[in-house]
Amino acid sequence: MDTQITFRSNKFPPYEGEEEQINPGLWGKRLAEYLVENLKGTGIETEEIVPEDWGWYIPIKNEGFRLAICCGHRDGDDDAFLCFTEPATPVIRKWFKKIDATEQLSCVIAAMNKIFTADPEIRNIEWSGGK
Repeated sequence: MDTQITFRSNKFPPYEGEEEQINPGLWGKRLAEYLVENLKGTGIETEEIVPEDWGWYIPIKNEGFRLAICCGHRDGDDDAFLCFTEPATPVIRKWFKKIDATEQLSCVIAAMNKIFTADPEIRNIEWSGGK
């Protein structure tokens, strides 16, 4: 299952001062806000976005295990972005048991794919990370 998407777009420039919340050269708050807004239409509920060193963490309401989309600008060109799911694999371990996250991840991945492929300002979409 591919859980990482890269793409190019000029749609998500940094906010002034955003790099003070995360590492220099990285941003993506506009992308995180865009995803939160567009995920509403797919039935996926999110919580408050959180700044991290590498970008933005979008928690998704889910029972039983942590589910999220992580996103931000990739080092290099200003129009290069990356999003990936947390967890990155459909089977996760919690304490001494395995949890099958396939259904939840499939829904999140399908929603992201639908959102990004429907937007003409987003190009060069590539999925990877399959395990």
